[in-house]
Amino acid sequence: MFQGTVEDAGQMLFDTACQAGFGRGTYLHAVGDGAVWIDRQVAKQFGAQGHYLIDLFHVCEYLGAAASGCAGDVSKKNWLEKQKALLKDGQAQNVIDGLKPFLEPEAEEDSNAPVRACHRYLSNRIGQLDYPSALAKGLPVGSGEIESAHRYIIQERLKLPGAWWSPDNARNMLALRVLRGNNQWENYWRNNTEMQ
Repeated sequence: MFQGTVEDAGQMLFDTACQAGFGRGTYLHAVGDGAVWIDRQVAKQFGAQGHYLIDLFHVCEYLGAAASGCAGDVSKKNWLEKQKALLKDGQAQNVIDGLKPFLEPEAEEDSNAPVRACHRYLSNRIGQLDYPSALAKGLPVGSGEIESAHRYIIQERLKLPGAWWSPDNARNMLALRVLRGNNQWENYWRNNTEMQ
């Protein structure tokens, strides 16, 4: 569980990667929602040994919102599938360029301009859309598996029928569940008993 500043989160990410075996000869593949701070921390902590990729499903949420304004005669689903195929084929710039003719006027509020929002989002993150490289290496292009881990790591214990938690106890239980999920249970207890 990340607590503290962005810098603390970056250091925690680095420490966790090292505990999992990250070293001089390894590569870190990070997948996320496009948050600028995560990309910056991956670059700062891992340098050339790491790369940040935007979750393809997250990109498709932006494209899906833009589909109504761009699909034309094609169904929205078919248009979205074509954009996804282009991204997987390394043609992110073509996807971005294909949005340009459908951009809403600048006078339109951002909340009513999904094509513009998608165009801006993708244009600002072009270096984070290298799906072909990830796929060629057998790496994931989505973060769904990790994001769904809350079901069996957190909710399985904290959402027992009739259970209720004070905030402090919930945080402590969450920390213990994460330790166990990361195979750090034995180390934690060994180090904890040695200190007593």
